[in-house]
Parts: sequence; structure tokens; C-alpha cells
Amino acid sequence: MDTPPPIAGPPPPPVPGPPPVPPPPPVSGPPPVPPPPTDRPAPPPPPPGAATAPAPTSPPPNSARAFLHSTEQTRTYPCQACGGELAFDIASQKLRCQACGNLHDLAGSARPIQERDVRATLASGLAGRVASQAQEKEIVCQSCGGHTTFTGSLTADRCPYCATPIQRDDVHNAPERLPVDAVVPFQVDAKQAKTLIESWINSRWFAPSEFKTYNRTGSFSSVYMAYFTYDAETDTEYTGERGVNRQVQVGSGDDTRWETRTDWYHVSGDVHNSFDDITVFANDDFDAKRIAKLEPWPTKEAKPYSPEFVAGHLCRTYDRGMDECLSDAKRTMESEITTTVRRDIGGDQQRVHQVRTDWRTLTYKHILLPIWLLTVIYQERPFQVFINGVTGEVQGQRPFSRVKLALAIAAGVVLLILILVLVMAMKKKR
Repeated sequence: MDTPPPIAGPPPPPVPGPPPVPPPPPVSGPPPVPPPPTDRPAPPPPPPGAATAPAPTSPPPNSARAFLHSTEQTRTYPCQACGGELAFDIASQKLRCQACGNLHDLAGSARPIQERDVRATLASGLAGRVASQAQEKEIVCQSCGGHTTFTGSLTADRCPYCATPIQRDDVHNAPERLPVDAVVPFQVDAKQAKTLIESWINSRWFAPSEFKTYNRTGSFSSVYMAYFTYDAETDTEYTGERGVNRQVQVGSGDDTRWETRTDWYHVSGDVHNSFDDITVFANDDFDAKRIAKLEPWPTKEAKPYSPEFVAGHLCRTYDRGMDECLSDAKRTMESEITTTVRRDIGGDQQRVHQVRTDWRTLTYKHILLPIWLLTVIYQERPFQVFINGVTGEVQGQRPFSRVKLALAIAAGVVLLILILVLVMAMKKKR
């Protein structure tokens, strides 16, 4: 700080005292080393009279470990201890450094999980597919300089050269896309997933041997897939008929028999249904029927979305828009409404003539669910096996070995011949 100018006035009388001490002689040696240069420019000095803001006591959520690369629109998570890369560790449910093994707590998200209104989103025009995100984008790894290509809806990957986890911020945060509201973290770690896969494969007797060596011929990855979940409250009015069965005796003599006759009665009424977290898969290029068999999903274990859960794992944003998935969800709900109407009609049989449903509330959320994915190429065809990353449910497709099938058929024929020979020998003895 500069010394203020002296105040004008008569000089004070000199005060006697000891003579001034001369400065020490300079010490010989190398000149002092200047501080290392920094990439960031020094902040400008505060204006005169401005109060200095106190230093923050703690970093804001989601920015304590995330390093944002504005040029590539990506983020990584450097370790605070050694500078290595952090990834979400399933066993500890924390961020683990891949270099030194240190664990870091998740900063998480301060906002609660939000259920969004379907009608408002449809009116906004953001509910459909976004074709522009289907293009490829090449990312330069900020750790090693290698190039990684993100294709389609892939939003998180590892650098193929240094294994640094990389996340694209320009997809999930794009203004034309719906934000991610929640994520169900992985609970099944890699060791458990491999045990489940090997047990599933080994139980397939007719799978070719090449398929069983998936650890050398296949790709095994942890992936967060995109889903939409839907909640609804409905009131339904219906008209129909209730059928009551009765037994009548018909015929005479030896032709006497009992037949079922149904008496029908006109009925009408109304029923109420509540739907919670109807899940719909929102990605293309996967076996949706087999993935549907991974249900039920424990969506009650969902956490507010934070990119930290995705660090070190693959992740996809949605291919199918909220409106397209809504059609699937409504079919599921309408089927349940029909079941409720038939239950309300009662009787032995029911006829439903007309239903009119009032969708009182209809909400959704965009959620990421964890799946272990095994892909094996056999005879130029891909075969996929899926594991629910929370419950461990396994579903998939495997090829059949022609050699094993032929041997099984031959063994069956030989066994049949032996049985016939034994039968004929027993008949001759009689």
C-alpha cells in the first residue's frame, strides 16, 4: 500500500538517538527463483474504497472436483491428492482415484428430484427426438491429447489411449434437450457382474466355445441407459355387462349332460387408478424386449442427477423423445385401467363397451438406469447380454453351436437305437 503524503506544517524538532545501523552486506549466491508462470491472468485490483470479499469456506456443489474444458465442452475429475483421474467406484459409492486409490466423497446435487408436467413439456416443443445429436463428435483428451469419437447418444466414455473418463456437457446440458432429473447408481460391481455373466453363459450348454471366451472376444462395459418414468392419476367412467354363469342340465337319457349358461346384466360405474414410475426405455439399437425383462427397477433408490455418478462409466442420452415414450407408457396404463374396470364389473365374465378416462395429472422424469452390457460378435453377428446394475437380473441372447447341436442329435439317435434294440431283445426272450 502507498504511504500517504505528509501533512503540511512546521517540522518537529530532531530527536537524538543512536546512529542508524548499516544494512547487511549482500549474500553471494544464485538470484532468487521467480514464481512459476500461471495460465490464468492475475485478477484486477479492487477499486478504491471497495470492500474485499471474504474467501469462500467451501466450494460450491458439483464444481469441487469437476474440471470443465470449455474448448471441448467436456469435463473430467482430477484427484486432489495426485492429479490422477477419478471415477465412480461402485463398491464404496464414492469417487476413487485410478492412480493412487484415494476415495473422495460425492458433492452430489442440492436440488431434489423433480417430476415435470407432461402437458407443459409437450407445449414447449422439447418432447421429441433431437436429430442433431445423432452426429459424430471428435473430442481431444485433455490428459494425453488422444482423439475420442462420440457417436449418437453416447455422452460419457473413456479415452482409448489413457483411460481418462470423459463426459460431454454439450448433450445433457443442450437447451433443446430435456435435462436429466435422476440417476439410480450402480450397485453390482465389475467382479459381481462377471460372476453373473459367467454363470449365465455356462448354463447355456449349446453356446459355442468362442462365446464363452467373451473376456477375449467381447466387450463388457457398465452403461447408464436413458429412461423416462411416468406418474399419473386417472378417473375412468365405463359401461359394460356383467356375466353370471349357471349350470343347466340338457338332454335326456344317456345323452344327459350339464352345460354352462351365462346371464348378462348391464352395468356402469367409475374407477380410480394411481400410477407411479412406469419406466420406458429411451435408447435405440438395443434389444428392447430383453431389456424390458430386467424390470422391475428400484426407482425409489434414485438420486438427484449429478455427473459424478457417471464418471468412469459409459452413458447415453435419450434417442426416443418423451412424447414417443409416453405412447408406450399410456398403453401400459390403459391396460391396467381395463383390468381395474373388469374387476369393478365383477361376475364370472365381463364385457367392456365404453371407457372414458380423465388424466387428472400426468408427470414424467428423465432418469439414468445402470446396465452391464456384454457384446460378443460371433460369425459377424452381434449378441448382447444385459445385467440389471442394481438387482443382478440377467437377460440376453446367445448363439447356438452347430457342432454341439449335431453331436446332441447324434447322441439322441444312438440312444433311441439302443432302446429299440433292448426292447426287441426283451420280446425275443418272452
